[in-house]
Amino acid sequence: QVQLVESGGGLVQAGGSLRLSCAASGSISSINVMGWYRQVPGKQRELVAIMTSIGATAYANSVKGRFTISRDNAKNTVYLQMNSVKPEDTATYYCNYKFGSREYWGQGTQVTVSS
Repeated sequence: QVQLVESGGGLVQAGGSLRLSCAASGSISSINVMGWYRQVPGKQRELVAIMTSIGATAYANSVKGRFTISRDNAKNTVYLQMNSVKPEDTATYYCNYKFGSREYWGQGTQVTVSS
């Protein structure tokens, strides 16, 4: 089992910045993919950014150039630096951990961007 604990969500004005953190614990593999997804009511959960344990990254087109994913493998923690946020970034953000067929989700943290 892997447990994911997110922090850092909240209310921010458009154009501002926010940093999300997700700490993983439990049966962590040294080879894995961690990242962030987001969901708004009535819509499917969508990928925001992911990062492999060796540093490869992928971003949604909507956040490229504004959001940066990073991780500290020694702390089993992944971060999402959100800059120049927009009202359309408002969503519940979920941390995700994948290794092979194993996949785990955090409880979600709300990000609200006011215009």
